[in-house]
Amino acid sequence: MNSTIHNKFINLKTFFDDVILNYDTKGEDYGNQNRNSLKLYAFNDYKVNVKSFKVPNLVNQFAYRFLRKSKAQRSYEYANILIKHNIGTPQPIAFYEFKEYILFKKSYYISEHLNYDITYRELTTDFNYPNYKEILRAFTRFTFELHENNINFLDHSPGNTLITKVNGGYNFALVDLNRMEFTKMSLKQRIKNFAKLTTHKFMIEIMSDEYSKCVNEDYNFILELMIKETDKFQQKFHNKKRLKKKIKFWKS
Repeated sequence: MNSTIHNKFINLKTFFDDVILNYDTKGEDYGNQNRNSLKLYAFNDYKVNVKSFKVPNLVNQFAYRFLRKSKAQRSYEYANILIKHNIGTPQPIAFYEFKEYILFKKSYYISEHLNYDITYRELTTDFNYPNYKEILRAFTRFTFELHENNINFLDHSPGNTLITKVNGGYNFALVDLNRMEFTKMSLKQRIKNFAKLTTHKFMIEIMSDEYSKCVNEDYNFILELMIKETDKFQQKFHNKKRLKKKIKFWKS
């Protein structure tokens, strides 16, 4: 086992070591457990969120051992980059990794647990949520801020933005951070970054209107591009789903 702990929390190393070594028997399950496991731990009225990444397949066990940074390490480092740019995300605390001689096994990412009101996902289902359009426009400006800071959040999807109402405005915080690129983005790349968020045309119209103001471009041009990128993503997603179903037909 090896670990990296943020300077602010280095005095709690013993606590975090115990959390990781006894992860299977301690802590409170939190959220969806289908892909990776999430648990909450409390100490001194402070809550932390621990994400346990599953053991990768054999090829990736070798890759993560020698060629690539683990998902936990990327999550920790990317969170620190976001904070440096004043982009909301839970405070990164530590990451842990378990390695064998030539293979990579488990990894864990520890961060502050944030209380929040909704995620973007609720905006795709509850169209009567208070100040709906105001929140959606604020979210669009938040995404523009990411782009202006050369941050391409590749998992910019409905469940990965936490939204909290604060002093009449809204704070946004990104989670599930292990897939990001830090590079100047073209307008097409910026609009493509909205493709996973919704299929509802009226939401796309609102986001297109707000983003066109941010970048000083024609609304109809941005709208056409956003619809096109959304349709392309949906087609790719459903093609992949159909292919997976054919490959795994024997499980039906």
